[in-house]
Amino acid sequence: MDSIQENLNNTTEGIQENFQAAHEREEGTIEKAKEAFQENVADKFPVPTPKSGITLNHATAHELKSRLDWGEPGLTLLDVRDRAAFNDCHIQGAMSMPMETLVDAAQFGLDPKRDIYVYADNDADASSAVDMLREVGYSRVAALQGCMEAWEAIGGAVEGPATDKDPSPGAYNVFSRLKEFAEERARERKMK
Repeated sequence: MDSIQENLNNTTEGIQENFQAAHEREEGTIEKAKEAFQENVADKFPVPTPKSGITLNHATAHELKSRLDWGEPGLTLLDVRDRAAFNDCHIQGAMSMPMETLVDAAQFGLDPKRDIYVYADNDADASSAVDMLREVGYSRVAALQGCMEAWEAIGGAVEGPATDKDPSPGAYNVFSRLKEFAEERARERKMK
């Protein structure tokens, strides 16, 4: 009986040793995988995730485009030019709120907690619109620097009969958008 108990103990110890060795190998594999992921994570995403939320009175076209391209739903884009200019050509997804009706229209239809980007015919008008909105309680408002010219210069999506180009495939397809991000990022690295 003692020999059976001794064989059973040896077998149990052997199983425990094998289990411990397998567990240590698995832990090592997991740690190696984590390290490999950390080292290569920048290569997996063509651009960094944009910062959420408006902190300044102005924003660049690149900042706005990166938020839109990542599909952030928590923002509103306002075109404060006259209605005719808006109808001819505007940033895709923008809402028209001409300067003369801006405050009333905003108070009626915009959430004060939402991020609002404003563009106009020029930077001075956009800044004036931001000031008007801030005076009536909108704290998360930024003027798009360079307005439409800056937006079109970086290939931002525009719509209207005065546009001479169709939206890029990235305007409708996430995979195309990621490819465009990678290409844009490569161009930016070359400029540095």
